[in-house]
Amino acid sequence: MLAHTRTPDAKPTRVVVMGARGFVGSAIASRIEADEVPVLRLSSKDVDLLDPNAAERLAQRLNAGDALVVVSALAPCRDAAGLIKNLRMTEQVCAALQSQPVDHVIYVSSDAVYSDDANPVSERSTCQPSSMHGMMHAARELMLRQAVRAPLAILRPSLLYGAADPHNGYGPNRFRRLAVEGKAISLFGEGEEMRDHVLIDDIAALAALVLRHRSQGVLNGATGRSVSFRRIAQLVVGHFEKPVAIQGSPRQNPITHRHFDITDGLKAFPQFHYTPLEEGLLRTHREAFGGR
Repeated sequence: MLAHTRTPDAKPTRVVVMGARGFVGSAIASRIEADEVPVLRLSSKDVDLLDPNAAERLAQRLNAGDALVVVSALAPCRDAAGLIKNLRMTEQVCAALQSQPVDHVIYVSSDAVYSDDANPVSERSTCQPSSMHGMMHAARELMLRQAVRAPLAILRPSLLYGAADPHNGYGPNRFRRLAVEGKAISLFGEGEEMRDHVLIDDIAALAALVLRHRSQGVLNGATGRSVSFRRIAQLVVGHFEKPVAIQGSPRQNPITHRHFDITDGLKAFPQFHYTPLEEGLLRTHREAFGGR
């Protein structure tokens, strides 16, 4: 679970965001900047973590009083080659932090570190990845735990959605793109699986809170409310004037659900509230289409 090391909370001196051009990193950087905190946005164009000299270049950009948010990843990780590249990237980050320690580190991981059939999931659940992507994040977490001398916070978001998401993953983002094109939304089976979907703005807000409290430990990013993919598809198509078909398909894999116990999160930030799914999907639709 999460523990706060700064009481009362206060703004960090400066935050360095690795992976600031990506969907998650950009949202976190923008949220921190909205709090009038200086942010150094770094991407692969600034420091290529696959470059053998990346550790030295990153260390030169870090200050002792910085907070570092690590989001950089080649994701989703689907094979051994991708796993190895992601671990090499983290190796460079760890080397940089050993050369130039900072005041606080946040690593944005994933709930994929938990087993697919783990229910309900909490921060105390055992890490038992069922996928290469989950294994990648679990290994990176361990590497950072061994290398970071400052308080380390690990955020494990559930499935994220938002207007700026460039991926076409199964769920709200793909459903919206299909609806725009007037194409039928094809579900896996009948869309029975229940998952916890989180608006990207909420994860950015959580990261900002963790930074202010200089928190350490693990925090899952989950609303505590899981809904079926069919229900999500129905909500998405409801934002469009023209009807969009929702159809099932022959099931290829067993049905698995994921539910979260968010007790630890409520204890860590009792005043924080996640955006309800219905509200978040509508906001995403309006952002994607300029308020329409």
